[in-house]
Amino acid sequence: MEAPDFFAHPTAVIDDGARIGAGSKIWHFTHVMAGAELGPQCNLGQNVVISPGVRLGRNVKVQNNVSIYTGVTCDDDVFLGPSCVFTNVINPRSAVNRRDQYATTHVGRGASIGANATIVCGHDIGAFAFIGAGAVVTKDVPPYALVVGNPSRQIGWMSEFGHRLEFDAHGTATCPESGAHYELRDGSVFKR
Repeated sequence: MEAPDFFAHPTAVIDDGARIGAGSKIWHFTHVMAGAELGPQCNLGQNVVISPGVRLGRNVKVQNNVSIYTGVTCDDDVFLGPSCVFTNVINPRSAVNRRDQYATTHVGRGASIGANATIVCGHDIGAFAFIGAGAVVTKDVPPYALVVGNPSRQIGWMSEFGHRLEFDAHGTATCPESGAHYELRDGSVFKR
């Protein structure tokens, strides 16, 4: 039998039919279910659950105690902070089976979701958006947006390196770490 090209801790459970990308790491007590797909170089922390149909892109970092339910997809370079929460049914009831009503949630490339944040299903998180710790997301989040609170509200914009952008009177800003330039135009941010 050929050795896998990924690492899985002995306590991890990987169901037959799960697809795991090369170089990925799966840590203690984590369960990857059949039909889940992880891109290369992903890192799943302790006590993570990846449900059937979930797709994670390249280099997705999932911190401890995160459950990613059917209906969620994440693009490359997404960061999911400790104990953040995804839902997949708008109106769950124990006595009512709604498996045919899962709502989808898409997390765009490079987005970060902070510790203990909750993402209510049916809403998309834009590329490089930044969801603050403990935020409760109840609507779509634009690319590069910084949102906090319950319910979450946008309080600013973030660079691709994770720094708050300060726009001048001309609607331009520079990331202090990367030196990349951004433009705020018609309520949206664009990298120049």
